[in-house]
This record gives sequence, structure tokens and C-alpha cells, in this order.
Amino acid sequence: MKVSDILRVKGNTLYTANPEEALSRALDLMAEKDIGSLVVMDHGDLVGMLTFREVIQTVVKNGGTIGTTVVRTAMDDAPLTCSAETELDEVRRMMLERHARYMPVMDRKMLMGVISFYDVAKAVVDSQNFENKMLKAYIRDWPAGEETEQG
Repeated sequence: MKVSDILRVKGNTLYTANPEEALSRALDLMAEKDIGSLVVMDHGDLVGMLTFREVIQTVVKNGGTIGTTVVRTAMDDAPLTCSAETELDEVRRMMLERHARYMPVMDRKMLMGVISFYDVAKAVVDSQNFENKMLKAYIRDWPAGEETEQG
């Protein structure tokens, strides 16, 4: 299974932030859309990722406030990325290694989407459920008499 399989199911709605915009404005968007991350784009280029992890670290660093902080100050400026052709096993490994919950999907320099650890876990569980269903159907339809020939 590949990242493209997740994107096909998930759709292509993307939310981004500008690195120079107020962090409070980015948080308003995240809260309004009920999303856990924003891809930070500058002149069409991916420059960072803003998640609740970075926001919490910034709030703690600022003594409990956001103040006039801009997105660039809070964002992760070296986010993990993958392509639509990346295998899910590789994405899982990368996300687990870096404790990343969100990963931008890129096609060269073009942002194609964002996948979350939840998206990856759901795809794996759905795939396993489908495989289990197929195996159970196969076993139920096992031709009579074959089990004695193999035994």
C-alpha cells in the first residue's frame, strides 16, 4: 500500500500558513477547521510544519503566552516529507523514528497533501480487516475433501 492510496480516500483539502503570519491566527485556523497541523509555505515552497507540539513548546518557552510570535518562530523548519509513491511501511518507520504525527506529501516541490499517523494506522487496520475478511471467505469456501488429501 502506498501514500497515494491514503490521499485518494482522504481527499485533497489542504490548509497552510505563511511563516510571517501571527501564530495566533494560525491557531485560530487550526481550531476552526479542527486540524492538528498546518503546512508552512513561502512563495510556493514548503518551509516548515506547525503542529500542536510546536505550539505547546512555544507557549512554554514564552511563559504561558503566544504574544506576538510568528509562525516561523514556532514551526519545525525541517519536517519529514514523503511522496505519493512511498510505501506505508516506510512512512510508518519514518514517523515512529521522529515521533512525527503529520507528514507533508510532496511531488518534487509541489504539496500534494498531508497524512497523519492516524491516517496511516487506519489504512493499515482497514487493509488487515479486508485481508482477514478475504481469508475467512476463502476458508468458508474451502472445497470438501481437500483437507484430507493434504493431511
